[in-house]
Amino acid sequence: MIHLPDLTRALLRYREPDLWRALFEVCVTAMPLGLLWLLMWLSLDVGYWLTLLLAIPTAGFMVRLFIIQHDCGHGAFFQQRAANAWLGRVLGVLTLTPYEYWKRNHAIHHATSNNLDRRGIGDIDTLTVDEYRGRSLWSRFLYRCYRSAPVMFVIGPAYMFFLQHRLPFHQWRDGWGPWISTMATNAAIAATAAGMIWLVGLGPFLMVHLPVMLLAASMGVWLFYVQHQFENTVWVRTGSWAHQDAALLGSSYYDLPAFLHWITGYIGIHHIHHLNSRIPYYRLPGVLRDFPELKTVGRLTILESIRTARLALWCERQKKMIPFKGALSQ
Repeated sequence: MIHLPDLTRALLRYREPDLWRALFEVCVTAMPLGLLWLLMWLSLDVGYWLTLLLAIPTAGFMVRLFIIQHDCGHGAFFQQRAANAWLGRVLGVLTLTPYEYWKRNHAIHHATSNNLDRRGIGDIDTLTVDEYRGRSLWSRFLYRCYRSAPVMFVIGPAYMFFLQHRLPFHQWRDGWGPWISTMATNAAIAATAAGMIWLVGLGPFLMVHLPVMLLAASMGVWLFYVQHQFENTVWVRTGSWAHQDAALLGSSYYDLPAFLHWITGYIGIHHIHHLNSRIPYYRLPGVLRDFPELKTVGRLTILESIRTARLALWCERQKKMIPFKGALSQ
């Protein structure tokens, strides 16, 4: 654990949202997103290769839009709760993510992050070595499929954003709240899609929007994955779990180039975000500047992050994430 005097208290001064900065952030995200979408549509007459090339930056701005929705869910984007809620609901239509439904799951993630006894909601399924070795061959096979790169970063994200977010069957015990949130969002998505199809046609709409959303979903899941699924992350049992330890030791600092930090809403500065989720994303770089010690905590470069894709199990003896082959050698 990093030893910084009264770190939690010191972070309180970064929590205050700036209304004009927030409005600026919405503009510099939504306007380029709309312009790029229009350029993708126009590029269909040039060649679909150009359309797909433009889908990459367009998806990046879609991820940034999701980060704004994410901050709204934490009550960090505006001072007023209602303003956060309504902007979050509107953005949820564009990101295919029901606001209240996702907000609840994500709050549970923050409250249980890296707790071995409270896995299963708002996180990536992770087994310990002993749990994996105790499963049947069929169950091991299914888990291996789940943790494979094609499922984790391609099929899984598409399933989550296109299907799972449409019908929250796994939350049926939570009452009507998740269903109201998802059904209202679904209705708004359908209306928005119908309007766009009326304007540009069904084929062009799918040719433009589908690759954008598929890429954005994969980008988002990748970011979430590397934030908690790195080799030296820390998982503990309930009796040893503490918020600050889980934030600093269980979350990474994804050290990206400046533009990638910006386009992803600085969510790579994830350990600080978990320390205080009420800090607006645009203030996170200021925390790193004022507390340079935090730059070395859980740091991952792009190259190092690629290597995390092979990790699959938490080893309680070695206290680190290991690949499947590591489980067989114990």
